[in-house]
Amino acid sequence: MLRLRSYLAAVAIASVIALLPGTLLAQASSKVDVTGKWQFTVTTGAGTGTPTVTLKQQGDSISGRYSSQVLGERDLKGTIKDRAINFSFETEVQGTHLVVKYTGRVEADGTLKGEVDLGGQATGTFKAARE
Repeated sequence: MLRLRSYLAAVAIASVIALLPGTLLAQASSKVDVTGKWQFTVTTGAGTGTPTVTLKQQGDSISGRYSSQVLGERDLKGTIKDRAINFSFETEVQGTHLVVKYTGRVEADGTLKGEVDLGGQATGTFKAARE
């Protein structure tokens, strides 16, 4: 009986060790890279906009450029951790200084979805897909 238990324990340990590389590979492949040009659709109480955002990811850091007819061309900075993404930039609208913040998630299909805060003046949601 003791031999059977030892054998079963050894088989269980061997199975875990055999599965470990696959688990590590799956974790590594779940890392996302948001580098590229994105077409956003932003919806707020004031209406809908379609800014273009170019992102460059280095590790957990994001930098890039935001471009829209309403808020103009602005440099942005942010972070990405697992699938959570956030970035912000500063702008001026009709003489009012705003910090625009995007907070969202990289979805399983590779799109971005989340919320936007327009400097406390308005809030809304966004969706984005790579161009």
